[in-house]
Amino acid sequence: MSLRALLAAWALTALADGAVLCAQFQLPSTPPKQFGTSISPVFEGWFDNGDGTESLLIGYYNRNTDQEVDVPIGPNNRFEPGNADMGQPTHFLTRRRHGMFVVTRPKGTGTNEKIWWVLTVNGVTNRVPFYTHPDYNLSPMTSSETSPNGGYNVPPAIRFDERGQIFKGPAATLAKAVARTATAGVPMPLTFWVDDDALYSTGTSGPMNNPAPPVNVTISKYRGSGEITVGEARPKLEVLKGGKPLEPYTGRASTTVTFREPGDYVLHVTANDYSGNGGGGSGCCWTNAHIKVTVTQ
Repeated sequence: MSLRALLAAWALTALADGAVLCAQFQLPSTPPKQFGTSISPVFEGWFDNGDGTESLLIGYYNRNTDQEVDVPIGPNNRFEPGNADMGQPTHFLTRRRHGMFVVTRPKGTGTNEKIWWVLTVNGVTNRVPFYTHPDYNLSPMTSSETSPNGGYNVPPAIRFDERGQIFKGPAATLAKAVARTATAGVPMPLTFWVDDDALYSTGTSGPMNNPAPPVNVTISKYRGSGEITVGEARPKLEVLKGGKPLEPYTGRASTTVTFREPGDYVLHVTANDYSGNGGGGSGCCWTNAHIKVTVTQ
């Protein structure tokens, strides 16, 4: 994303209450607190899907440093106009969360046709618009900077079955979620595989010092009324191929998720490569996905 686009995106998200930046900062007028403060939607930008549709990439900023918040779909957590439920979270993790989901707009949607995400938390309402203005256009599937080998980084791929559906890029929607079943109180096994090109950009094309693993994966609650426990929210990946910068990489990991109460849940899975959280503010390269879980007694 260009500097112009980043500044424009900041200006748009700041409309809510002058507090949200597309990086990981907030203005002094709205400092974070341990609990009792607000959450703002964040417009990361939008991208073309190649079929005439366009996707709005949306995150949020929870100023509560210690308080995860549940806000059901309804008057306090809605989109407008139209369908109040556009696949947004109802469980909000602490601090800044990049590109948690997308809203795909149909062919022929005008560049100035806005939808708004309205969130009321702890008595504060934030209302942020989303639309496909050219200034906010992203390229989340290919990095804008070259790696030392001359290639362009792309997002990691993640699968929840060894030969199953492939998720790639920050394009999570509930319609694309994989489905699982579980029993309340019984750990549900969750195994996943990731593939990545292990490319990176330092700006100088210099080598990486003490590089981290090429991919890390985080699992969290996205929707659901009951508490969940993740065995390892950020499980260590077993290296199946590669493991060093610029080497094509494949890894595998397993963990468990335990649901205290029966009901319908959604898990959110984020895979970050060397570009870092939220692509380091560039719009590329990370991947997210949803898992719908039906939990019985």
